[in-house]
Amino acid sequence: MFDQVMARIAGRFGRVEPRASARAYLLGLLSQAERKNCWQLAEQAGHARPRPMQRLLRYARWDADAVRDDIRTYAVEHLGDDGGVLIVVETGFLKKGRSSAGVQRQYTGTAGRIENSQVGVFLAYATSRGRALIDRRLYLPEHSWSTDPERCRAAGIPRTVRFATKPRLAWEMITAALDAGVEAPWVTGDEAYGQDPQLRAGLEARGTGYVMAVTCSTRVRINHGRTPVRADTLAERLPATAWQRQSAGPGAKGPRYYDWAWIHIGVDEHRHLLIRRNRTSGELAFYLCWSPTTATLPELVRVAGVRWSIEECFQAAKSQVGLDHYQVRHWTSWHRHITLVMLALVFLSAVAADAAPKRPADPHRSAHSSAPISLTVPEIRHLLTAVFGQSALTAARLLHWSIWRRHHQAAARHSHYRRRSADESAG
Repeated sequence: MFDQVMARIAGRFGRVEPRASARAYLLGLLSQAERKNCWQLAEQAGHARPRPMQRLLRYARWDADAVRDDIRTYAVEHLGDDGGVLIVVETGFLKKGRSSAGVQRQYTGTAGRIENSQVGVFLAYATSRGRALIDRRLYLPEHSWSTDPERCRAAGIPRTVRFATKPRLAWEMITAALDAGVEAPWVTGDEAYGQDPQLRAGLEARGTGYVMAVTCSTRVRINHGRTPVRADTLAERLPATAWQRQSAGPGAKGPRYYDWAWIHIGVDEHRHLLIRRNRTSGELAFYLCWSPTTATLPELVRVAGVRWSIEECFQAAKSQVGLDHYQVRHWTSWHRHITLVMLALVFLSAVAADAAPKRPADPHRSAHSSAPISLTVPEIRHLLTAVFGQSALTAARLLHWSIWRRHHQAAARHSHYRRRSADESAG
């Protein structure tokens, strides 16, 4: 299957040397190397120096955007099903110095504070079969970069690149995905994107539904659009009967139950304010929702819950395939490394999806089953590493330990689900 992935992108490389380096780079990303930078990936590949890997990221002739398009198509082929959701989100990459493209002191959720960092805006594709990152943009700050041509030239930023807000970058990626035929009836994102009226208007113009997080101070219109009111004020006025307990999807410790309420806003029946209340702390979260056809509360809750799966994408991308391990400063090098990481991640996700058994009619019954859990991205990478690394363990021994681990994980999940069910019953 790995060879099939390489064959898919082979035409994006003009010469055999960079194609061979890309293969070695991907195998290094999938390996157990402690850090996934050019030095260690070159060592993993058996090179005497890191130069081949550095050349691949900086100087070799190949089209990273075309490989990105291949990733998107591959993700849809292996993960696609009805009800797919596109998720827009950003993540930070902590850096030292000021030479890396797009770096400045800015807030990043990675650190939870303002730090010297780069910020990447990503688009993920999530379905019941799995999830993967399918597009990326490096955010270029306006005042510290876009207005400094000399600094941009030194970092290899093309002259054609202009300042774009993060929601604008998200819209470009969403448009590209929809134009490429990605069937995703929903888009979701956090407050940074939900607060942007142009992004929401663009989705409505394309007939794509959304469930976008917004702040508590967001003003909405009720009474058929006649009365403006803050979202948190509206939540305070809701009677107890307005709240319904719904699961936002399975988590590591069982279904994620919250109390939810939804209110028609605006002048049509397809526009809602969705409110989530934590059953323990009472903390509220708010979402603006729109759909081209009538949507149910469980469907809106499902889409809101899918947004959290992007954190699993980033966790896997960073811990499994080195998303943030790069040591490059150049604009082209950043995009090439991130693209190859996305390819490694979607490959693992596709293998996991293809290996998973068909979903049972009752997902809760599966959660309480004594059967081992399905193969996960970390487990698949562990097995592939042993195969590619020519481990001394036999195939039978590898499978024995894999099954044992997944039986153990299934038992732990069963315990968590049982405890969660008891808590829900008591509540």
